[in-house]
Amino acid sequence: MSYRLEIALATLLAAAIAVALWAANRAPKEPALDGRASTFLSGPQGSRALHEVLIRLGRPSERRRTALFSLADERARRPAMLVVLNPPIPLLDAELEQVSEFVRSGGAVLAAGRAGGITRCAGWRIEPDGYRDDSSSVRLPPTTGALRLPRAARVLAPWKRESTQRLEGLVKGGPEGDEPCSALIPTAIDTILAATNGRPVILRLHYRGGGGTITLAADPGWFTNAVWRDTDVPLVVLPLLTPRALPGRPPPGRVAWDEYHQGFGQEAASLAGRTWGWLREAPAGWAVLQLIAVALVWLALTAVRFGPARVVIERRRRSPLEHLEALAAGLEGAADADTAVQRLVMGLQRRLGRTGRDLESLELVMRGPRGRAAVLRLRHLITERDGSGRVLAAAQAVEDVWEELRPRTTRDAF
Repeated sequence: MSYRLEIALATLLAAAIAVALWAANRAPKEPALDGRASTFLSGPQGSRALHEVLIRLGRPSERRRTALFSLADERARRPAMLVVLNPPIPLLDAELEQVSEFVRSGGAVLAAGRAGGITRCAGWRIEPDGYRDDSSSVRLPPTTGALRLPRAARVLAPWKRESTQRLEGLVKGGPEGDEPCSALIPTAIDTILAATNGRPVILRLHYRGGGGTITLAADPGWFTNAVWRDTDVPLVVLPLLTPRALPGRPPPGRVAWDEYHQGFGQEAASLAGRTWGWLREAPAGWAVLQLIAVALVWLALTAVRFGPARVVIERRRRSPLEHLEALAAGLEGAADADTAVQRLVMGLQRRLGRTGRDLESLELVMRGPRGRAAVLRLRHLITERDGSGRVLAAAQAVEDVWEELRPRTTRDAF
């Protein structure tokens, strides 16, 4: 059977997939519409550059894809700094409580934008609150030279005074002392970067106890790939991503980027989910899906035979009797009938075992007259010296004896 058609179709399918992938790679890339500041995203609004810069500088950096319910209780995998870049999913009260405990035990937190509720938990808010085009020029730090810094789209403002008083009352054991942010009362506030009107853009809050800090950044856009590529923001932000070493303690550990609240939890990390997402969203994925559909249709059409069955020549195997007769005819044609008859009888005795050692005893065990007549014929053919068709007659007699002595197959045997 020739497989030229199948080989040609498989080659054509492989060539079509290669052309689709080549065309998809040469097609102009559409601008990313995902506005999440995630280190998994390489678009203009993503933050992948920050993670890669820290890795290239030799600083330990990792992506955290689990919730923060055990942040303060971790020992082996406890990070030195937690970075939360304005995630779309807010933190739960239990997670805010863990963040508060993490800071009070000496941990560092960098929160950009609302940070899922951390900014408000620390007693600050961002202005303007809505989506407006207001922006403020920033005042360069005195220790830096001429830097190209973008305008800050947001600034920080303290929460309402009554909220601060309420927090102070909660620390003293007020009626709402179980709130997650009740113990976050800073002992010192450092303004790292401010706008030209004096409003803070980046603040660092210090807390007593373990020496923990919370760094608040009003504008999450300063932590995106586009800003880090086109401006000098890395010279200002990069030192904020390096946890300071405390006296009497080992060097700071890893920087953990919160990806769980960016929507990149571990449940979305499966290879099957990533592959299906690429097939549905990428142009090359659509081309592969279409080619797979064409291949399945072709396979279905070639695997099913339509119409009546083809007429072929029926070939039947010969019966044992036909084989025996053919063997007898061949032996008889060799002009040695005595040897042929003796061989046939010896073969029968070998097949019957002990029962058929001699023809006299074989005649006694036969069940019917047909079998006894066949044994008598064999005895006569052994002693006979003349006559044509002697070998063929001996073969037929052997077959009759075998059929007579062979166990009968009944319905119960099955």
